[in-house]
Order: sequence, then structure tokens, then C-alpha cells
Amino acid sequence: MRNRWITVCLALLVMAGMVWTQDLALKGGTVLTITNGTIENGTVIIKNGKIVDVGKNLKIPSGMKVIDVSGKFIMPGIIDSHSHIALTDVNEATDPVTPQIWMKEALEPSSDSIKKTLAGGVTMVKTMHGSANVIGGVNVTIKLKYNEPVEEMIVSGVRQQIKMALGENPKRLYGRKGRIPSTRMGNAYVLRNAFLKARQYKAKWDQYKQKKEEGEQDIKPPQKDLKMETLQMVLENKLGIDCHVYRADEIVWIINFCQEQNIDLLQLSHCVDGYKVPDVLADADVCYGGWIDWWGFKEEAYDGCPYGFEIMHDKGVRIVINSDSTDECRYLYLNAAKVLKYNDIPETEVLKMITLNPAYALEMQHRAGSIEKGKDGDIAVFDKYPLDSTSKCVMTIIEGRIYFDYAQQSVTVKGASNE
Repeated sequence: MRNRWITVCLALLVMAGMVWTQDLALKGGTVLTITNGTIENGTVIIKNGKIVDVGKNLKIPSGMKVIDVSGKFIMPGIIDSHSHIALTDVNEATDPVTPQIWMKEALEPSSDSIKKTLAGGVTMVKTMHGSANVIGGVNVTIKLKYNEPVEEMIVSGVRQQIKMALGENPKRLYGRKGRIPSTRMGNAYVLRNAFLKARQYKAKWDQYKQKKEEGEQDIKPPQKDLKMETLQMVLENKLGIDCHVYRADEIVWIINFCQEQNIDLLQLSHCVDGYKVPDVLADADVCYGGWIDWWGFKEEAYDGCPYGFEIMHDKGVRIVINSDSTDECRYLYLNAAKVLKYNDIPETEVLKMITLNPAYALEMQHRAGSIEKGKDGDIAVFDKYPLDSTSKCVMTIIEGRIYFDYAQQSVTVKGASNE
């Protein structure tokens, strides 16, 4: 009897999983593929969470749920590669070096910020440690699967990124406490010293492992240190880096430092002086992550320039628009629209700043950022062209499942039906 009950429970779990995996066709809208042009009166077919076809006059498999989106615009789900949503805490502001902190430990799946962000067409974010510390915690890339288990929100198979910060924030915080760093030189020292210790730690463990492989007996392993364990992952390129930086001199410094250490710098966040050194950013293949019109709110942000996007774009910099917020990420499409006010950049290239470019910043370009066969079925549907300042998101879809529906004024919770 007990075995029969277990079998029934397992069957119900499998059935629940089948219901939750939505096969879906969006028909009749204008499809902004990002990489392969615009398809008028197009269709996007999603099966088992993946885009299986996109085009005109497609045959839709029988039995599949079909949504008529005629007159609307279908685009890839918007991606924010620097946000602070869905977290119960952001800064472990007790030490300038805290790589042992993992932000996945503070994820709040029922956070209201997730619902608000879904309403802006956002499907995926990297939610991050703050900028209190020179080396902060390990950030986490998530799909906005509201109220689902943390394990289902975290994107699998993607390298996570550690947060670093230069400039005013760490030196001001720890300077007030009367400890290093209180200057930019102090920031540099703290960062360099941390990696010096990490290399020494790694060398001890490498030596221990080599002796074990050679058959040496009765040797004790070095003492474990969670700080150094995480930094060793950075040295081994198992973690990427997102660094908070504003000034041009520090942009150049951190790029040089990461090249010297042979560690992977993927995005420079805020980076308002990026337009001053666009060739350096382009040559390093580092994503610019920032805003179009936030500047002047502190000394190192005084030189922000909205016209700088065109300078960087023309030099080949991969530009990403971030929110750096628990709220602003739902307005990323409007922030992208502002780019056109100040810069002569093709509209598709502007749309890339909130789709394909942040996918690159997260090393997710093979799965997200454009509407192509084989990519995740993460879609945003807008009532008007997304860069129209009067447009609004009417539907947000993650892996074929509708998570936000403007018509229903609702956010889907697992177990509820969309039928």
C-alpha cells in the first residue's frame, strides 16, 4: 500500500511538471528578432520552454495554446545584468573583502519587486551585492519565476559573477570607520593584497593535492578559508567579475589589473566615463553597463554624458543599460528609448542594449537576448513599438509560461492555470 501511494505521488508530481511546462504559440504580431530583422504578422512557437520556430505562415502544432497578438510587438525578454531585486539584504558592509558572501542565500522568491519587474517585460536579471566593499559577494543570475523555489529561479549552467567596487563608495564607508581603504590607493591595495593571498592559498592546496596524487601519506590538508575558496574560483575562471567603477582612470586600472591577474572581467557597471576611453573598453571586450542620463549625484559621476553612447557604439563597445535598482528595471525599455533622444544609433542596436548585449554580459547569448530557434522561450509583448514612450508591456513569458498578463492584471504563481 505504501509503495502504491508513493507511485501515485510521483505520477502527480510528473503531471504537475507537465502542466507547468507551457507549449505556446504567439501569432499575428510584429516580431523583433533582434538578430534576423523584423517579421510582420509573424509567429513564435515555443515548445518545452524553447523557441522551436519563428517566421510567417507557420504551421502551429495541434493542441498547442495559441495567443493572438495582432497589432502588438513581440521582442525577446528584457534582461537586466545589474539589479538588486528579490534580495532581503544587499551589502555585507563589515569588511572590504567579503567574497564568501553568496547572494543566492538572500533570494526572496515572493518579493514584490519581482512582480513589478515582470510588468516591465523583464525575464532575467543578475541580482547583486552592493558596492560597499572592494570585493563584495557572488551575484546570482535568475529567471523571474515569481514565488517558485530558489533552485528553480537560479539559471543553471551559467557562470556566476563576483562583485567588485572601486572609487568613492568603499573608500568613503571604510574611511568613516577609520580603516583601510580610505583612499583610491587603499582600494587598489586591498584588491591586490586579496588576490596575493588567494594565490598563496591556491598554491598550498595545489601542493597538497600533488603530494596526495604522488601517493604521499600522512599529510594534513591546509586549513579551509571560505574567502580564499571563492577568490580561488575567480583565479580559476570559474567565476566572472562585474566591477563598479566610474572614472576613466579607474576603468583603465581595473582592466589592466584583471589582465595582469588573468581573471575574467565581464562588465563594468555605472562606468559613466566610458565614453572617454571607448577604445580601451572595446579592445578589452568588456561590456559597458550603465545609464543614459544618471549623472552628477556624486563627484565621480559629474562627467556623465548622454551623448557618450554614440561615441562608444561607434568604437564597437557592447553597451548595456542597467537599472542598479530594486525598482528601475521595470523601466529599462523607456531608458533605452532615451538613447535615441541624444544619440544617432540604429534602433535595433538600441534594443540590443536591453536584450542581446546584457545576455553577452551574463554569458547567456546562446540562450537569450534574441528570438531564434533553440533559445529559451523568454518573450515580452508590448502594445506598441517598445521604444515608443507611450508603450507598455502587456505580457511577459518565461520559458513558454505566462508570468505577467496585463489583461488579467496578474502575475502567475506556480500551480495556478493560465487556461
